[in-house]
Amino acid sequence: MKTDGKRASTAHSCCGEHDHDQITNVAVAQSRQPGKKYFCPMCEGAESDTPDSCPRCGMTLERNPAFVEPTKVIYTCPMHPQIQQDHPGNCPICGMTLEPKTIGAGEEEEQHEINSLSRKFWFALVLTIPVLILAMGHAIPGLNVDAIVPRRIGKWIEFALTTPVVLWAGGFFFTRAWQSIVHRSLNMFTLIAVGVGAAYVFSAVAVIVPGIFPESFRQHGEVGLYFEAAAVITTLVLLGQLIEAKARSRTGQAIKSLLGLAAKTAHRVRDGQEEEIPVDAIRKGDLLRVRPGEKVPVDGVIVEGQSNIDESMITGEPIPVSKGAGDKVVGATVNQTGSFLMRGERIGSETMLAQIVQMVAEAQRSRAPIQKLADIVSGYFVPAVISIAVITFIFWSIAGPPPAMAYALVNAVSVLIIACPCALGLATPMSIMVGVGRAAHAGILVKNAEAIEITEKVTHLITDKTGTLTAGKPEVVSRVTEEGTSEQELLQMAASVEAQSEHPLARAIVEAAKNEQIALRDVTNFQSTTGGGVSANLDGRHMVVGKEKFLADSGIAISDKLRRGADRLQEQAQTTVWVALDGHPAGVLGIADPIKPTTRTAIRALHDMGLKIIMCSGDNRRTAESVARELRIDEFRAEVMPDEKIEIVKKLKANGAIVAMAGDGINDAPALAAADVGIAMGTGTDVAIESASITLVKGDLIGIVKAMHLSRAVMRNIRQNLFFAFIYNAVGVPIAAGVLYPFFGVLLSPMIAGAAMSFSSVSVIANALRLRRVQL
Repeated sequence: MKTDGKRASTAHSCCGEHDHDQITNVAVAQSRQPGKKYFCPMCEGAESDTPDSCPRCGMTLERNPAFVEPTKVIYTCPMHPQIQQDHPGNCPICGMTLEPKTIGAGEEEEQHEINSLSRKFWFALVLTIPVLILAMGHAIPGLNVDAIVPRRIGKWIEFALTTPVVLWAGGFFFTRAWQSIVHRSLNMFTLIAVGVGAAYVFSAVAVIVPGIFPESFRQHGEVGLYFEAAAVITTLVLLGQLIEAKARSRTGQAIKSLLGLAAKTAHRVRDGQEEEIPVDAIRKGDLLRVRPGEKVPVDGVIVEGQSNIDESMITGEPIPVSKGAGDKVVGATVNQTGSFLMRGERIGSETMLAQIVQMVAEAQRSRAPIQKLADIVSGYFVPAVISIAVITFIFWSIAGPPPAMAYALVNAVSVLIIACPCALGLATPMSIMVGVGRAAHAGILVKNAEAIEITEKVTHLITDKTGTLTAGKPEVVSRVTEEGTSEQELLQMAASVEAQSEHPLARAIVEAAKNEQIALRDVTNFQSTTGGGVSANLDGRHMVVGKEKFLADSGIAISDKLRRGADRLQEQAQTTVWVALDGHPAGVLGIADPIKPTTRTAIRALHDMGLKIIMCSGDNRRTAESVARELRIDEFRAEVMPDEKIEIVKKLKANGAIVAMAGDGINDAPALAAADVGIAMGTGTDVAIESASITLVKGDLIGIVKAMHLSRAVMRNIRQNLFFAFIYNAVGVPIAAGVLYPFFGVLLSPMIAGAAMSFSSVSVIANALRLRRVQL
């Protein structure tokens, strides 16, 4: 019934064979030198064989995707988890039946990190809440904290609760800050350690030896404390680290999903006998039997039989391809209708699936996220602040009034407190957090902050056709009838016969009849001819449905009018299904993958935003050209294999383009991972979604337009936040250092410095919350 099935199959096989060999050689070469198990996506060359933090930027190293292994099943006792084995059985301790569970490489260490951060975060949160109440309770109407806990006792409670929060839960901030100093690469952890350390040390000294502070820095006889600032900052940063750790644990999901697609067993034929064997036991040249509904175990060629094979994981196209003796088949594709005998030719790392896995792994590992704006500035900001604090201390210790050392200490601490990175640290994550929440309400799921940052700068959008621009499912879109037959009658006759068939095009015809609430009629003597069509008796009349050649072979003459109508449908890239009744043609049905209703609007909007759109499709050139022409797409590429898509992405990036890739299939996964921004349709495969940075829940291209608007709004908001964060420092740091004292006798006490620091944070938060109302 599919006019171009065999031809499309041959075209894909021929155009991909040479590239297949090249990709195999590249994959094998890359697999010999996969690098070390862990790497830093921010710093080139920072690798390790053990999980740790990057010595340059302080980020936790990510697992190299090339080392991700498929999940394996182990059997364990629910009562005695120490009992584990790789096969079913009974627990030797209690006799219970062992239960299966799956584990993957690296999962235990990833979970250990998540558990550790989770414990520290909840520990810090529980202790921070009473500290915050003791410090800020007077601001709550009706709550007189001092009457419940006297201030002389409350400050020691704050000290006791804050100490484990800062030194235990947040201890690794100081470790990473020290590493940044040793490696001369100051970063956000340097800022965090300086800010938290300054607030904590100043407050601890004020509690333990308050007498060293001059009277002018006392309020009601007490020196101001900043334990709540140290504790809150530590808790918030721990929350961010926990969220990042959970996100990193999903890094290898795309690889694991891909590996899970492979067939687990195969039926090998030897001396006329079939035996079931693991796929790993297949050798080149083995004859393998593939039954309907089974996955093709490895790449090879059909030697006997015919079938329709779902190759959507490779081509992305929804219509199965007709295959026969001599045609190549790809491992992990799904055999739908017939049984066939194949000869295995490529096994293990040589299969197309293994190559896609390798490409996704390499793309994930090589992609460096955009450097955070705050990190860029902190490289200059941190040493400047520390230098100012040191200069302030030296100047006041030498030239300050008595007690000089007290003035020196207080002014230096004032500089550090007012430069505390609370607002700076909140500037980006607050905007991202609010922006991501706003996106979720609009059906846009953002995997990481880098995606929002880069989306703003995208210049080129590469989009798949099937499932992205189109619905991804064949539908009856046209009907051409002979005189005396209505369109409804034509569909009813065809659907009544095709209801007995398993072919995907038959399902499209039956579905169209159901949608139009057309009642199907009973048929008898149903017969199916592989590669041709079907026939049956309908109310005593002989029906034939299938290809034009099938009708001709049945002795049915086709009129010029009907042939012209069929030619017109084929020019529009529609697959034609012919219907004949009692030896006379009744009409032709045109089946195609229809363009989504919102696609045209989205394309126009993206063009208006200045993006160049390129369509890359695994479908034949005629179909791709028809869709590109109808949507006025700038460029299109047809019959594109997964490795070719990733090369197109790399070529554009090499020429300076910022590339977004939109797709929904397994064949899109490598390109989604390689692009600056990968955008997956939520209606697509799990592999595509895991490989992408952004997922559109509705699978609607309008979501990309919304994502572009959101990215621009969020990045504008972040720049405003950074301005707010730094303007207070630019004004406050010199005052805290004492530049006004010689002229006006004014010093900025740590309490005022803390208030200024808090006000800058409030300004940043209030500005970020405006994103909740942004129009997409």
